[in-house]
Amino acid sequence: MTETVSVAADALQDFAARLLQAADVDADEARIVATSLVDSNLRGHDSHGVTRIPDYVEQIRTGGLVSGAELKPISETQSLFCADAGFGFGMVQTVRLIERLAPKAREHGVACGTLQNSGHLGRLGEWVERVARDGLAALLAVQDNGVLQCVAPPGGTQPRISTNPIAIGVPTGGEPLVLDMSTSVVANGKIFVAQSAGRQCPPGWLQDANGRPTTDPTVRFSDPRGTILPMGDYKGFGLGLLFDILIGGLSGGFCPPQRPEAKNTNNVLLVIWDPDKFSGQAHLLTQADELIAYVRATNRKPGVDSIRLPNERGTKLRQQRREQGVPLDHGTWKSLGALASDLKVDVPVV
Repeated sequence: MTETVSVAADALQDFAARLLQAADVDADEARIVATSLVDSNLRGHDSHGVTRIPDYVEQIRTGGLVSGAELKPISETQSLFCADAGFGFGMVQTVRLIERLAPKAREHGVACGTLQNSGHLGRLGEWVERVARDGLAALLAVQDNGVLQCVAPPGGTQPRISTNPIAIGVPTGGEPLVLDMSTSVVANGKIFVAQSAGRQCPPGWLQDANGRPTTDPTVRFSDPRGTILPMGDYKGFGLGLLFDILIGGLSGGFCPPQRPEAKNTNNVLLVIWDPDKFSGQAHLLTQADELIAYVRATNRKPGVDSIRLPNERGTKLRQQRREQGVPLDHGTWKSLGALASDLKVDVPVV
């Protein structure tokens, strides 16, 4: 069996949108979601790419995702906006949250907002980069409503929190600088992709239900379940723990342990800053550019061609995959093909 297939990016995006539309997703929403998923594939974040579509369609069928959901305000002030996403697509509702918060940040210097009951947001870096391209800075963090527990505390063998990712984006004199990371050593979706592709995980990602190191991705989905390790041991777990409380507590969502009424959704915390209301955007850009240049000028070890900054690998890979096609593992492609057959959607040529 061929390990991967290669699909042209535009064809893959069209295919993804048609699959979603065939599952009764509004055309505009299907386009937003498909664009976001394929952009994740282009940047090498396949765990947040089109591999998610079969799960999205299943959630649509069971009511876990709702196409056309409104963004319903819960609380609003001059610099705050908290809303219920109504189980709408996370990509769609996050765009709306940004559109509500950015003008508040420009007027008051800082704005904060939350979402509860949101569908999966996809790659968090996409949204803070969008904000940073408009000259603002942003922090975005997500948790899973106390449901998706997959990370054990250091020394423990049972999962207690989720991967609880965070992203930060700042404007610079050039491309925005974007950090997008899980507070665990790896995103949960990357374990799923490894399992789907029939690959082992790198050492240091997983432990089995007895706390023994393993590279077998199936332990995450077996019973009893293994767990993902926290990033940086106690430091990563501490970040995940505190963000879980902040996001769940401020949004109106839930933290672990899972409550009977809690559904598997994303809860979201977003903070946006306008540098012009602080020391000025010119000062921030100058400091950013000077620090970036200083870091790049670091003496390099033998064999290292350049010092790489956050998001640079994905930006370069995006151009490469646009030219050469998006590689998809056989498990993902087979799953998409089966879904296409079920929904009577034509499959693009690979």
